[in-house]
This record gives sequence, structure tokens and C-alpha cells, in this order.
Amino acid sequence: MKFADPKNDIAFKKIFGDEKHKEVLISFLNSVLDFKNEKTILDVTLSNTYQLSQIEELKDTILDIKATNQNNEEFIIEMQKKDIGDFAKRSLYYTSKSYVNQIKKAEQYKELKKVYFIGILDFAIFNTPHYLSRHLILDSKTLNHELKDFEFNYIELKKFNLSLQECDSIAKKWIYFINNASSLDLIPKELENIKEFQIAFQSANTYTWDKKELNYYDRVSLKKGDDKNALITAEKKGIEQGIEQGVKKEKLEIAKNLLIANVDIDIIAQTTKLSIEQIESLIDRRHL
Repeated sequence: MKFADPKNDIAFKKIFGDEKHKEVLISFLNSVLDFKNEKTILDVTLSNTYQLSQIEELKDTILDIKATNQNNEEFIIEMQKKDIGDFAKRSLYYTSKSYVNQIKKAEQYKELKKVYFIGILDFAIFNTPHYLSRHLILDSKTLNHELKDFEFNYIELKKFNLSLQECDSIAKKWIYFINNASSLDLIPKELENIKEFQIAFQSANTYTWDKKELNYYDRVSLKKGDDKNALITAEKKGIEQGIEQGVKKEKLEIAKNLLIANVDIDIIAQTTKLSIEQIESLIDRRHL
């Protein structure tokens, strides 16, 4: 079998955003958010279910998953592979926008429901060793949690280094799945008897995808690769330009010192490989 990379936009949405297999998303949310007892999510309504035609129309738009549970609480799940900056601010924006859009009239404040944001990031965002962090609004003195309608959760995949044998919770197993599914040939024995993971692997099995899905998956993967190569090229070019500028600055400094010592301009030009005009400009600008 060949499993798709869940970090790919279309694969992530196909696995976790399928209306026919909501139990996958429910398991993921309950485990990552540590929902138990009365908090347990029993059902979700997906606001933007997996439909390839709609995804293709969005093109480069960020593809997230939005869902509502049985208590009308909202969940925003976003898979972000590339660090394009200000992700924390963007998550605040998405969450607050979702919160405000729940009502049309100001007097309906009491109808507002809690919004949970779950960001799955293929890069580090916080300066801590923790791969899973939860952020709440707390009183700075008492640490009481009085403002409860916003919760932000971040999974930083680069910080997750556990083997599957070390994953002693469903949440850890889901993070392992997202990080490693594309490198597996078979469903691991630790996951093969868990229904939600069976379904997730079936959804990720590219041998069951149609040609259109495979083409779009490859297109997204190639674009991610092109973006990465463009970044590497830009960084390399920046380094080369920096070195070139540093060498030029050093040559100008040498030329200036030689001029102070009354060395002939032609000799300075031969020594530093600078042009006569560049050397004479040092005199014109009175750098001596």
C-alpha cells in the first residue's frame, strides 16, 4: 500500500474532513483536546466537507476543517506545512472571526459558543520543547480561567520524536500518524485494531484514489517542493550577495589605506581589482 502524506492539504482534508467518516475527526478532537465524560464529542457537523471540486476552486487558499459539536461549540482545525509568518496572529483572527459570525445581532451575546482552534504545524512556533500546547485566557494574578470562550491548541510536528511504541495515548498515536503515515507500507500492528485508524489509513491509501485526486495531490506536493526550493535559492543568493558585498567593502578599505599611504592609483587598482573610477570615488567623497 502507498499512503498519502496527511500534511498535504488535500490528504489532510480527505482523511479528517470526510462527512462519511466523522468518527476519525471525533477521535482526533477528543484525544488532542483531552475531552472526557460530559465533554466528550459524540457527533460533529462539518461546515466544509471534503469535496475535490470545491478544493480545486480554492486553489492556494488555506484548507482547514471547520466543525460544530452537539453543544454547538465550534472547532477550527488547520494543517500548515510552511511557516509564512504571523501564524499565531492568524489563528487569533480565524478564531475571533468564527466567534463573531455566530450571531447577527449584538443583543445575542448569550448565544455565543466556545471556539477551539487546533493548529497542526510542520514547523516550530514557540520557544518550548513541548509538541502540544494549550493556550487559555487567564487572570494574570489568580490564574483563574474566567474567559472561557477561546482556546488555542498547537501541535508542532517537528518537536514530536516518539516512536509508535512510545505512544501511550490516542493523541500521541494521531500525531504519529500525521507525521509518519506516508513512510509506512502497512498499517502498524499497534493501530490496526483501532477502528478510527483503520478508516484513516483507508482514506490515506492512494491506491483507492481516483485519477483526479491523485493529480491534485501531486500538484499540491510539487508546489510545496517548488516553494521550498525557491526559499533555498533565495537564501543561497542572499548569502552569495552578502559575501560579495563584504569582499567589496574590504577591497575599498584596503584602497583607502593605500591612498593614505600615497600609493599610485594604478598600483592600487592592480592590487585590489577595483576600477580606477571606484578608487577615484574614494577621493571625491573625501573618505580619507
